[in-house]
Amino acid sequence: MKKTLSVINLCLLSLLLLLCGQLDARPLTLQETVTLQQVNQVAVSQDGKLTAFTRVVPRQPYTEDDGTSYIELYLINANGQEQRFVTGKQRVAQVQFAHQDRFLYFLSKRDADKFTSLYRIAVSGGEAIKVYEHTSDIQSYAISHDGKLLAFRARPAKSSSTTQLEKKGFRAEIYEEDLIATQLLTLSLTEPGAKAQLLAVTQHILSLQFQPESQNILVRAAPTPLVDDDLMRSQYQLVSHSGELLQAFNSEGKLDQAEFSPDGKQLAFIGAADKHDPSAGLLYLADVKNGQIRELLPNYAGHVQSISWRSNTELLYVGHQGVEAEIGSIATRSGKVSPLVKPGNGIISRIVWPAGQSEGRVLLNKAEHPTEAYALTQRGRLTRLTDSNPLLKEISHPRQALFRHQARDGLALEGVLVYPLNYQPGQRYPLIMVIHGGPEAHISNGWNNRYGSPVNYAAAQGYMVFFPNYRGSTGRGVDFSKLGQNDYAGKEFDDIVDAKNALVAAGLVDEKKVGITGGSYGGYASAWGATAQTEHFAASVMFVGISNNLSKFGTTDIANEMHLVHARSYPWEKWQWYLERSPIYYAEQARTPILIMHGKNDTRVHPSQSMELYRYLKTLGKVPVRLVLYPGEGHGNTRSASQLDYAMRLMQWLDHFLLQGGTELPPAELPHAEQLKTPDKTAT
Repeated sequence: MKKTLSVINLCLLSLLLLLCGQLDARPLTLQETVTLQQVNQVAVSQDGKLTAFTRVVPRQPYTEDDGTSYIELYLINANGQEQRFVTGKQRVAQVQFAHQDRFLYFLSKRDADKFTSLYRIAVSGGEAIKVYEHTSDIQSYAISHDGKLLAFRARPAKSSSTTQLEKKGFRAEIYEEDLIATQLLTLSLTEPGAKAQLLAVTQHILSLQFQPESQNILVRAAPTPLVDDDLMRSQYQLVSHSGELLQAFNSEGKLDQAEFSPDGKQLAFIGAADKHDPSAGLLYLADVKNGQIRELLPNYAGHVQSISWRSNTELLYVGHQGVEAEIGSIATRSGKVSPLVKPGNGIISRIVWPAGQSEGRVLLNKAEHPTEAYALTQRGRLTRLTDSNPLLKEISHPRQALFRHQARDGLALEGVLVYPLNYQPGQRYPLIMVIHGGPEAHISNGWNNRYGSPVNYAAAQGYMVFFPNYRGSTGRGVDFSKLGQNDYAGKEFDDIVDAKNALVAAGLVDEKKVGITGGSYGGYASAWGATAQTEHFAASVMFVGISNNLSKFGTTDIANEMHLVHARSYPWEKWQWYLERSPIYYAEQARTPILIMHGKNDTRVHPSQSMELYRYLKTLGKVPVRLVLYPGEGHGNTRSASQLDYAMRLMQWLDHFLLQGGTELPPAELPHAEQLKTPDKTAT
């Protein structure tokens, strides 16, 4: 009896401490949101004892000059201690162990380097040594298993005459004709003074890796450097170190990761069902000798994200199903599938398992933290290895959960719902609907706190936030991902309204205070919500979105992909249909205030898409509209200052029209100058 009371008292004490901790907790600021760090790559030594990883360190707005994030290199030794290897104002990429795990290789542009070069550093520590600098940037590389040969990707160097002419002002660009293909080269690492050898592979090289115990090289190659060819026409090929084609692995549609079995006799790769499949998410196995291919997970109700061999007969895969992730094991001979990590343990994006070892490594995020490195045992136990943001221990995290509902045609749908920090059952809240892009993508039940969806900050302001995985999303198999094809802005965007109505019907949301936002295809949905579906949304924030499907086709760099996996038609086949599936067609009926933001250097969705909608609405003069352009940014903001400015404008717009009942434009200027005078990390 005493023992039982003791346990109860201990539980009550733990609960009290937890509640006290929550009382001391605080929400994230917007500046903290855009400067949180995360692990973006992990590598494991062949003996499984050492773990290398790179950490993305964003620049601090107001105190640091504009620029991309720094990327630092760390090593976790056999005792589990984290060691700094390359830190500070550096950018490290593509970390690999080599030479019997004695060295870490990586790419970087350091000090007086003219181009991105190959470096190595001893795992025992010391200074990094430059291994090779080419006449142009090394884009990626691989080292043969015997350590004797380097293979790398690079573009040919500019000729001296071209450089001189550019200085004289001759800088004319021939659109899509002056693109330069990336080449495949090799370099002996054992011959002093050796020069790089260009291999006679005439296609555009997108990736490379050595076949185990061989100097043969697997490449993913496309006919041209066009983005469309990268997406829709690339193939894996095995070539000798002299460039001779040894095997072609015939596939159709999009491709993703490929990995050799430890003995090099089999090749597993992630690919598409066909050329109309919106995403590479099926798992295939190819016989390297004869090139025959078979599918390993037929009828998988999800999408495969990452793969790694545990032995010559066992392949591990990361699968995303719905809003969760799992890891499974496949016996490649029998096809038997066994679960290793069940859904609900975090959103896993990458797995690396050194063959024959008892542990692997994964990259994983949760609703409580961005991506970190974890150790994974043979029994499926996950142990966190890195902590990139200690400040998150003092942050209050809103409740986040799966929300299921039905579309008007009966289709079962789901998404991720984030509750206000001080949620009270029975109370209705303003809602922000965040629509993912693609549409061949999906939102998982993990870390969704980003500059375009600052859920922690929004939850602290009393918002409910919902991420709908509308039809056409990934994570539910190929058939589901094709449901939106040949139906631009049709049932796919009706699903968004149906999600809103379901949340209202559940007593969670104030239907008069609903905002919509998103980027790319999500920006398209936000523009559609502000025009064709204007009665459903009280505010909209459109980012790098589509407003005119006719001009979109003529200004994008993925016209072929748009045809094959989205529209399934060309504009000249049905002009009026394309026009009627464009937000500008409904500009006159728009009554939803819309903030439009776009990167000025966007080639995927040209900034003219935002300019068109802005000009239509501005000329009509019936609704508040503002256009904000970001110089130097493309299809998404990559710099901290641009991200912070975006997040501040997003929340200002939604607060003004949803919380404050505004009817006119909010102030155009943000309080950046004040922060420049007295920089404060907690500023919002």
